[in-house]
Amino acid sequence: MAVSIAPGSDGASSSQTEPVAVPVVTRAVVHSRYGGDGSLRVGEHVIDRLEHDEVLVRVHATSVNPADWYGVEGFALARFGNGLRSPKDPRVGIDLAGRVVAVGDAVTRARVGDDVFGTGTGAWAELAVAREERLARKPAGVSFEDAAAMPVAAITALQAVRDHGRVESGARVLVNGASGGVGPFAVQLARWLGAEVTAVCSTANVETARSLGARQVVDYRQEDFCALGERYDVLIDVAGCRPFRSFRRVLTRNARVVLVGAPMTAAGLGPLPHLVATKLSGALRRRSVAFFVAKVNATDLDLLGRLLEEGTIRVVTGRRFEGLEEVPDALRHLGEGHAGGKIAVRL
Repeated sequence: MAVSIAPGSDGASSSQTEPVAVPVVTRAVVHSRYGGDGSLRVGEHVIDRLEHDEVLVRVHATSVNPADWYGVEGFALARFGNGLRSPKDPRVGIDLAGRVVAVGDAVTRARVGDDVFGTGTGAWAELAVAREERLARKPAGVSFEDAAAMPVAAITALQAVRDHGRVESGARVLVNGASGGVGPFAVQLARWLGAEVTAVCSTANVETARSLGARQVVDYRQEDFCALGERYDVLIDVAGCRPFRSFRRVLTRNARVVLVGAPMTAAGLGPLPHLVATKLSGALRRRSVAFFVAKVNATDLDLLGRLLEEGTIRVVTGRRFEGLEEVPDALRHLGEGHAGGKIAVRL
């Protein structure tokens, strides 16, 4: 197919705006087997074509997500999509921020030279392919690292709070798991929608949660939020560490429970048993329990970019890593389960 390549016009250096012709070979993190970060290596990948609606991005920063971890570990359902014994597609990574260097002939919004952020295929690479509908223009005042930390985590938080939690002004919202990637965004977006937020996190993250606008912060190492005697209209459960029966004491009659995550384990079916058990338990008790897979789209990315640029929300970062060679370390750190914020990698 035809690929449009034209010089950028934003005044950046030629090395960053130079268009790239497809097919092209790129350095990338790849895996040929399942089984943890030790299965990853830096190698080469051939991008042999762009579909009509696709964009080629020179990646400046990326980040790591639980979905990446499950894919590399070989979680059962991930294998159904990418090979039972070994990965059919060696590429890994979802989140990216960078500069457009080529576009498909049906692309209408993105131009070569644009700085963008969103999700792509094989984002742990110097060059990655993304569909136009899953990209947005990166605000000029936002760093590539902060932009790369946004897509999956912030979209998940937005759709959990706004679409499935249906949070409105004055609602009482509990965010269980207010640290890590999704939790800090959930706290801030619930506050943006006018809610009173209670955040549950560990001791090390209490002050951060309070700085994000939480009305009350519960240190789960010191207190049981289910025994505080308060009730909430919406529970955003990011941590996934408690059975549904323990939540009943903190929910109002018509409360909505939104399941976002569960403890990370690659054993058996991973987080599915907890998610399914909570969904069924809620149904038996006639409670609204929602579990969803976030849908990355340009409209929501544009909104999040504006909120970030104007200071309504901010990215809470944990450790930051440098270069493709440190991606396995970043993924290992995520798998340890104690990241205080989003883990970004600058390329």
